[in-house]
Formats: sequence, structure tokens, C-alpha cells
Amino acid sequence: MAEVKAARYVNLVPAKKTVIGSEVTNQQSEDLGKIEDLICDLASGRIAYAVLSFGGFLGMGDKYFAIPWEAFRFNVADRRAVLNADRALLESAPGFDHDSWPNMADVSWGNQISSHYGYKQHWEEPPIGPSRERF
Repeated sequence: MAEVKAARYVNLVPAKKTVIGSEVTNQQSEDLGKIEDLICDLASGRIAYAVLSFGGFLGMGDKYFAIPWEAFRFNVADRRAVLNADRALLESAPGFDHDSWPNMADVSWGNQISSHYGYKQHWEEPPIGPSRERF
């Protein structure tokens, strides 16, 4: 009889409790804000962007930025995300108001965001697992 092996998932965390609300720093330990939301691409089965709030004072005047998910690494124990970008790159990034989100399904908008941060567009990667086009 074949031995049943249990899969070990060590990097699975509840997004609302662990990722959303995480403080964000860069590799130079500069405070860059916090993760406000995650944007999922249901067709590919991936998180496309993390939405970062940055630039205000005490939560007032913050601007939002959609940043490719691949740009982040997480320190779960400290509930902190490290963004692979310096402050100047973020300050020059296309952002939006928390009440006026862009159409994140717009290909030209996605190309602008991906090229600004130096990552491939999430839709250029093959989907994970079986097709999710049924949604």
C-alpha cells in the first residue's frame, strides 16, 4: 500500500489577519506605509497587486499605489512587508485616491504599473492549476 504523505504548507496565512494592514518598509528600513488591500486575478489564481497607502500624515492625505505582488517579501513574525523599491521609485509611481480606484483590468494601466516597478505583467505568467475561466 502506498504511503500517504501530508503536504506541509508553511507560507499559508490568512490575508485579512496577516497581510492586510501590514506595515511596509523597503530594504533600507524606511517606512513606506501599509497594505490596505489585495487585488486578485481570479482567472490566473494569483494575487496581482497589493494596494499600499503612502504619503500622508496620520492617515490623512495618503495616496494609494497598486504594486505588483512579486515586489514584496514578508516577515510574518513581525507582521511586516518588505518592498523591493526605494522611496524615490514609490514617490514617482502612478497612484490614486482611496475613493477613485483605477480600472485594474485595463491592460495599458497594468503595463504602466508593471514597467514602473520593473516586473512582468501578472497575466504574462501561465495560470496556476486548472483553468479558472468558469468564474
